[in-house]
Amino acid sequence: MSVAAPIFLRTGDEPKLSTLVRSSTVEAGLAQRARIVLLAAQGVSNTAIASMVGVSRPTVILWRNRYAQAGIAGLGDLERSGRPPVIDDLQVVVATLAAPPEHLGVTHWSARLLAKELGISFASVARIWRDNDLKPWKRETFKFSTDPELDAKVRDVVGLYLAPPEKAVVVCVDEKTQIQALDRTAPILPLRPGLPEKATSDYVRHGTTSLFAALEVATGKVTDACYPRHTHAEFLDFLKLVAKAHPRVKLHVVADNYATHKHPKVKAWLQRNPRITMHFTPTSGSWMNLVEIFFGIITRQAIRRGTFTSVKELTNAIEVFIDAWNDRCEPFVWTKTADEILAKTKPRQKTSNTRH
Repeated sequence: MSVAAPIFLRTGDEPKLSTLVRSSTVEAGLAQRARIVLLAAQGVSNTAIASMVGVSRPTVILWRNRYAQAGIAGLGDLERSGRPPVIDDLQVVVATLAAPPEHLGVTHWSARLLAKELGISFASVARIWRDNDLKPWKRETFKFSTDPELDAKVRDVVGLYLAPPEKAVVVCVDEKTQIQALDRTAPILPLRPGLPEKATSDYVRHGTTSLFAALEVATGKVTDACYPRHTHAEFLDFLKLVAKAHPRVKLHVVADNYATHKHPKVKAWLQRNPRITMHFTPTSGSWMNLVEIFFGIITRQAIRRGTFTSVKELTNAIEVFIDAWNDRCEPFVWTKTADEILAKTKPRQKTSNTRH
């Protein structure tokens, strides 16, 4: 059986093809064709490519030839009969996935800037972005944990959520520190038909408080206390409060790796109270603590838009919210297994042969 000679990639095409292969937003067929071309450029036989990509050998030959004739533009779908398309959607997708030229001085494309660069309309770029779920203006953050005990800690915490010990209580504990008592410099204008609520952008600070909260996983109920500081002394005092709220049962406490949670005085108290067991989330993994979800809710619904003339007024508002929360609360249900989480916590290896 004859082996096809490697195809030669056009200048600048390799990074563009690799981007198409790795992207999760382009059509699967386009990513598959780009992978075929990259493998062919590496000298892989047509038969081997067909097996690796999951297509027939004639399909491999087809897209090799299409690339040889027209480059990346040739990897698009064949034109249908009738009026030929004016806009090359593939060209717009490839341009969007590539970084803007340095002379433009921007970090990412806007629809109007890309339209001007390609000589097409803004509406066409916007349509193609919608069709391919491309959002260059959007950016999310991530961080890979370097905790040497990552695997064990993830399995420990997730195990408590998915299969808590019998006749035991699991609570998630953390502090929301430096909550500011902010007073607007003018009265808030209330919501009206056609107009949102309005508040002044400037404010007066009247001090801060730190909210300590313990979320009971099985019910969603919260035990809380506000303190002017957040040292190990306050944490130990709050831990005693949580223990009093759940007497005569095994108590499992999920917390992050904050130094005050591991202070020698805290450890000494835990040794004297063996019914309480601490479980720590991985480094850079405090998002696994379910009380963080509650902190987001109380911030949005009671703190961020509030007006407080003193710390006492702020703490009263927090207490009122939590009392009402406990009357209507429901548990947060954890759904991801430890294996599913660990599969996403390790950096992915970059390769042009990534399956789509």
